[in-house]
Amino acid sequence: MTAKLINGKEIARKKRIQVANEVKKLKEMNVTPGLAVILVGDNQASRTYVRNKQKACHETGMHSELIEYEDTITEQELIKKITELNEDPSIHGILVQLPLPKHINEIKMIEAISPEKDVDGFHPINIGRMMTGQDTLLPCTPYGVLEMIAEIDIDITGKHAVIVGRSNIVGKPAGQLLLNKNATVTYCHSKTKDLKAYTKQADILIAAVGKANLITSDHIKEGAVVIDVGMNRNEEGKLCGDVAFDEVKEKASYITPVPGGVGPMTITMLLFNTLKAAKNTLNKE
Repeated sequence: MTAKLINGKEIARKKRIQVANEVKKLKEMNVTPGLAVILVGDNQASRTYVRNKQKACHETGMHSELIEYEDTITEQELIKKITELNEDPSIHGILVQLPLPKHINEIKMIEAISPEKDVDGFHPINIGRMMTGQDTLLPCTPYGVLEMIAEIDIDITGKHAVIVGRSNIVGKPAGQLLLNKNATVTYCHSKTKDLKAYTKQADILIAAVGKANLITSDHIKEGAVVIDVGMNRNEEGKLCGDVAFDEVKEKASYITPVPGGVGPMTITMLLFNTLKAAKNTLNKE
């Protein structure tokens, strides 16, 4: 068996066409979805992410604003700007690009964003709504993972999903979203003893630890769906995931590549969240 590829690039392309069509309809009602991105300092990886986010906004007809600060900015100045954006009716989504300089408390900044404009889905109120199965703005990467599984028409109900990684951004919410879809969920992490004993039981395996080629064919059972969220550089400096792709693809039923898998979906779901936040303002009127 050779796994079928879950092509994140292609799924993202289709979904962005859908977003563009919906943005067009909103514009006819005099609402242009607006996203504000705050970038602090000069982290090159962050700059690339932000550029890709802005490009995606532009391509779908959304309004986007980039607000840049030196890494000497204070917490108070940053909170003041976030508060202004919370009150700006032309901005429907706000995100503070992480990581932030050490002197700025990331949690404080996330909590300063209005939950209705938290398009990253990181605010504790949105996390709480997700935990209790309410309609909310979902964290973009796990949301993208769920959409990829939906695209291959796998019924999640009753499946055993194993998540390797427990970050607040990917691992924990991915497990919760799968639980909300009636999967049986197991979390594994750096302190898990005998990782293979758990991963071999997985019908759906999500690797999100940031360790190159951690998951080998020995870790998975025949026919598993393998979603690789890892983004690493191998010894040759080539981009790779947490999954040893070439060997695992011979055993899995479906697998995501790196690059071109989960990555393009993350920004696409950010667009979905911004669109949703803009629509929600119409519903309030």
